Parts: sequence; C-alpha cells; structure tokens
Amino acid sequence: MFGADKFVKQILLSTILDAFGLPGSNCQTEVFGSGLINDTWLVTCGDEKFILQRINSAIFSEPAAIGENIRQIGDYLKEKNPGYFFVQPLATTEEKEIFRDEQGSYYRMFPFIEYSHTIDVVHKPQEAYEAAAQFGKFTRALSGFDVRSLRTTLPDFHNLSLRQHQFLQALESGNQEKKKEAHQLVKFLEGNAGIVNEYITITNDPHFKLRVTHHDTKISNVLFNEKGEGICVIDLDTVMPGYYISDVGDMLRTYLSPVSEEEKDLSLVEVREEYFSAILGGYMKTMGELLSSTEKQHFLYAGKFMIYMQAIRFLTDYLHNDVYYGSKYPGQNLVRALNQAKLLEKLLEKENILQRLVSSSAKIPSSHFAGTQK
Repeated sequence: MFGADKFVKQILLSTILDAFGLPGSNCQTEVFGSGLINDTWLVTCGDEKFILQRINSAIFSEPAAIGENIRQIGDYLKEKNPGYFFVQPLATTEEKEIFRDEQGSYYRMFPFIEYSHTIDVVHKPQEAYEAAAQFGKFTRALSGFDVRSLRTTLPDFHNLSLRQHQFLQALESGNQEKKKEAHQLVKFLEGNAGIVNEYITITNDPHFKLRVTHHDTKISNVLFNEKGEGICVIDLDTVMPGYYISDVGDMLRTYLSPVSEEEKDLSLVEVREEYFSAILGGYMKTMGELLSSTEKQHFLYAGKFMIYMQAIRFLTDYLHNDVYYGSKYPGQNLVRALNQAKLLEKLLEKENILQRLVSSSAKIPSSHFAGTQK
C-alpha cells in the first residue's frame, strides 16, 4: 500500500485507521480510482467500506485548509439544505478532519457510497448533462454561504492574468529553440489575448458574483448511480471562491472533444454541439435562476477562458523545460498545448452557432437538451 515492506505497511495502515476509530487489524485495502493528484484506497472493514485518501501536500501546501473548507460546507448544508446529498468525511478520534502521521503525510476518510460509480471519459451527452446539473446543484445549494469564509487551497489557480504573465515571461526567458519550434502556436495564442482582457473585465464587473466553485469539474468528480443519474460531486479539495466560468469552462474543455488533451492527431479534435447543449441544459437547469443575464451571456466564453488558459500553461511549461507538469516523452507539453489550441480554434469556428444556443437557452424546452428525460 505505501511502498514499504508488508510489516511496515500494516503498522502504518493500522495507525491511520485507528486514528479514524476503525479496527486497523481487521481491514483490507486496495488501490481505488484513477486520480493523479492524491493517492486513494478502498478500505473494507467487515461489512463496511470507506475511501481513504492521502493528500498530495506537494500540490496542496495547507491540507488543513481543505479539511476546514469541507467541514464548513458540510455544517452549512446540514443546517440550511439538509436534503442535499453530501458525502461528509469521517472525523478522527480527536474530532479533526485530517490525520497527520509521523512521516508528515496527511490522510482523510470518507464513507463509501454503495451502488455508485465514477467514469473517466464522457461517452454520451446524457453523462455531460448529469454532471453539469450536479456541479450546478452544488453551487446552488451553497448560494447563501459566505464564500469569503472559505480558505484558498490553490492560490491563483484560475487567475488567467497571472497565467498570461507567466507565459509572456517564458517567451522572454524560456528555451528559445523551443520557442522557435512553437512559433505558429505562439502567434495563435498571442492573437487571442483578448480572452485575457475579457477575464479582467469580468473580475471588475459587479454583475459577476463570487460563488462557491468546485474548480475541477472533470467527469470523474461526479458520482453516478446504477441508472446513470448523477448523485453528487466529490473531490472538494479545490472548492474555493470563484466565478462560475471556472466550473463551466472546465466542463466545456474536457467534455466537448471526443479525444483528450493528450491526443497527437489534431484532426480528431472537435467540438460536439450536442455535448455543448447537454452541458448548457444541465447547468442552467440548476443554476439558471441564480445567474445574472451578463453571467449567462458568458457561458460560451467560459470555454474560451479555460481552454486558452490550459493551452498557455502547457506551452509555458514546455518553454521552461517541463518543470511543472513533467513529460513522459520529449515534446509532450507541446503536444498538449497544440491540442488545446486546436480545441480553441474549433470552438471559435462554432462560436456563432453556440452563442445562439446560449442566448435562447431560456426559451428552449428542456426536451431539446440531451439527457433530459427526467
């Protein structure tokens, strides 16, 4: 489990489980899920099952802030919105949200939700609709929460102004041979810098409200039931104050194309309109009444915002010789950046069509949207 010999592993496991009031000597563990940031295990103790996670403190420098945020959210929902299904983490025997072991690692525990599952790739519009509805439902359930009481677990995570500044610095001080190689990509991204200007306008617009935002809306962060219906959102490490475009933008970035950001064959990158409609329908169903007209008109912009930001982040890392994302093969971050630039290009090609969908969404019957049988 922990990369040590069997005896040491068992001692570590028993210590961790004992901290959460579980019989460490009578529990079994197995690696669970496909997450890349935290280590996750399924823990079985007799008839009970739990999810154990080791928080990646190299990414999250203040794990206690994560625990504090989740506790605040759980307390608020229990009092103000008890009907919302929330996966409350287990407290330790010392009534803490997170356990820190002698090696300095941080752990938290959740109950395992029976008959639930996650998916790693969106295969049909129904899934996109359900996920969008769940992320919208989460933010809606917390609409009365004092968002400024939340701790920022990843400072400047979706600060596009900062990401552009880092990109421009990389163009000046980064690997100049790589810059020459990526000349056409750099030109394309510089030509779309207006996306950054629009972000700056949004951050100063009183019609845009800071909300409780998930910030990591990939499909694997939604629990589904056996019928394929969304149950709730999970993995709340990145829940912070933010603008709704972060959540919608990440869904558009990761659901619209049939291939991932790792795809080298750019001819396979496309924007599927039916998936856009599904995300729009699911999110507006749960959040439409709370969004201002200005916010609604920026639904498509959310995709441009997130795709552009990820493209410049990948290229920035490539120019800095892959110090942040790393690289499994030479040029991987360039591939990723080219992939995201192509996705942005495809989105811009369909901008008029998609914006018309957004503008008329309030008038479109729910049956128009994929996945709205309910």
